[in-house]
Amino acid sequence: MSIRILLVEDDEHINNTVKTFLSEAGYKVDACLDGIGAQIKIFDNTYQLVILDILLPGMNGHELLRELRKISNTPVLMMTALSDDDNQIRAFDAEADDYVTKPFKMQLLLKRVEALLRRSGALSKEVRFGKLTLLPEDFKAVYDNAELPLTLKEFEILMLLVQNRGHTLSHEIILSRIWGYDFDGDGSTVHTHIKNLRAKLPENIIKTVRGIGYRLEEDI
Repeated sequence: MSIRILLVEDDEHINNTVKTFLSEAGYKVDACLDGIGAQIKIFDNTYQLVILDILLPGMNGHELLRELRKISNTPVLMMTALSDDDNQIRAFDAEADDYVTKPFKMQLLLKRVEALLRRSGALSKEVRFGKLTLLPEDFKAVYDNAELPLTLKEFEILMLLVQNRGHTLSHEIILSRIWGYDFDGDGSTVHTHIKNLRAKLPENIIKTVRGIGYRLEEDI
């Protein structure tokens, strides 16, 4: 599974430089110059890491981080010129994972990126959640040592739920991230796939949050 990073930085020169550097390091990088555009990308896509400036037009980095944390555990690296203690404390209180101040050496940024991805498990060849093991490179799911006969979409939904454990994902978010924002279907598509996925799981680990969406049970 390729690692996908969202870079949110309003300085075009820094944006282009960091995007090029990380792309050459083997990562797929989506770049954005403002907070509102970044919020849309976060809603429509799944990222393994977000690199986030604070002083952004439209929606600042602190606000965007709070919105992200409502739906995702994705690691966030704050990348900003603001080096004061107050901004750093605000960022960590909002559950940022790391904080780097400008100017910085690109090699140091890369090492911080690698450390966050390694810590989150994104660089691992398998993802574990209780009795469940997901193998992203092969699109396989194993539950208590038995492989599950999942379709590609069912695997992708299960992976999305595991990556966002602890958060409820709405029908709209699942539909957008798995099928794409321009998909013509509706919430019933998600419901049908969740129903089929539950039928293939030995235990019902997917909880319905009435009127909102789905989340994983925390203990399996």
